[in-house]
Amino acid sequence: MTDFNLYNTLTKKIELFKPNEDGKVKMYTCGPTVYHYAHIGNLRSYIMEDVLEKYLRYIGYNVKRVMNITDVGHLTSDADSGEDKMLKGAKREHKTVMEIAAFYRDAFFKDCDKLNIKTPDVIEPATNCIPEFIHMIEELLNKGYAYIAGGNVYFDTSKLKEYYVLSNQNEEELQVGARDDVEEDFNKKNKADFVLWFTKSKFDSQELKWESPWGMGYPGWHIECSCISIKHLGEYLDIHCGGVDNIFPHHTNEIAQSESYLGHKWCNYWFHVQHLNDKSGKMSKSKGEFLTVSLLENKGYNPLVYRMFCLQSHYRKPLLFSFDVLDNVKTSYEKLISRIAALGTDGEIMHDRTDEFRKQFNDAMGSDLNTSQALTVLYDVLKSDINDASKRYLIADFDKVLSLGLLNCNASVKKDIDAGLAETVEKLIAERNEARKDKDFAKADAIRANLLEKGIEIKDTREGTVWKVI
Repeated sequence: MTDFNLYNTLTKKIELFKPNEDGKVKMYTCGPTVYHYAHIGNLRSYIMEDVLEKYLRYIGYNVKRVMNITDVGHLTSDADSGEDKMLKGAKREHKTVMEIAAFYRDAFFKDCDKLNIKTPDVIEPATNCIPEFIHMIEELLNKGYAYIAGGNVYFDTSKLKEYYVLSNQNEEELQVGARDDVEEDFNKKNKADFVLWFTKSKFDSQELKWESPWGMGYPGWHIECSCISIKHLGEYLDIHCGGVDNIFPHHTNEIAQSESYLGHKWCNYWFHVQHLNDKSGKMSKSKGEFLTVSLLENKGYNPLVYRMFCLQSHYRKPLLFSFDVLDNVKTSYEKLISRIAALGTDGEIMHDRTDEFRKQFNDAMGSDLNTSQALTVLYDVLKSDINDASKRYLIADFDKVLSLGLLNCNASVKKDIDAGLAETVEKLIAERNEARKDKDFAKADAIRANLLEKGIEIKDTREGTVWKVI
């Protein structure tokens, strides 16, 4: 196997990745809460998790990836209080919770398809696993890691030596209401304790309820990922993924309950993707209108332009979104597709040269998924003196991981790209010609330089100004 070095949130350092079983990787990713459309900030995490999975497969691992669908139990506050997000969506649209879940689950996977995100091997809705949740909670009660208070079942964090292993926090730093100005839950023995099972005594308006040893109720959010992971991947997990906002309390609580239930270490590597921000801060649905893949499409952007936008930055760095930057990426993507489409197919693959570029690509991706450097290697291939057949071979190889649709851009999209590029270039050439007539040579030179930056070379001839992609 090719060496792969990955940052591990658990140890706070970059480590050589070694799964529990040779050649096999058990991977779990936190799925969506299907109460609304996914915004592009959510989707940054799924794009980078997709890159991780595909790179693991690229270097020879047999990956089994499992993802949950939260269709019950995710509250609007990390303090285990407030309104259930699924119920909130149902009220908003005057539908049942399951109608909301089905609609937005389908919408999520449509967005994933548009972004070339691979569907996980196993997708499990939380509502499918109520018996598993109840069993784990019973075991935690039997082992003394949980208690019943006010009709609810809580996990007792005071029983653990290291509860804050992912986040390096402490109980004194905890705020009573982590979000939404929630009130303190006086049933808890400790501030950090969290609910494993809610009963009807607390949320009478909850639509989805099940019989349990503790009364009619429903599970807390955190329990579902532990149970679904163990159900499909067994007691030892190689890598768990999510956004940085999942580190505390969600992933912290998963570790607490999973390892208390199992009696041993559960997951070796934790992979977290940083936030997508705009000028006002982190993108979230709570701000009202939010950016979705469909909205980007309506504004004329191919969703793969957004994927490329994400790949140009490292996953552990906050990424600032603006339409000006996205416009630049759109231009780069369209130029890239045009350059690749112009490649010929003749010639033998120059394996001695392609091996050099594949090593450079692996060096980039194997260094904590440096996708920005991997894109640089792709551009170096296009600029190199190897023949077109070799370039096509490498582009197809790299795109197994990058998934930018570099060789299979369909004819209609290619036609739109070429038409849009031609329209932009011709407009700028017309502006340059007007500037030259007005003897504004500084402006004319600036337009030429701008086009050159976009990969467009112009030449003045007797028949007029002509241009080409370089």
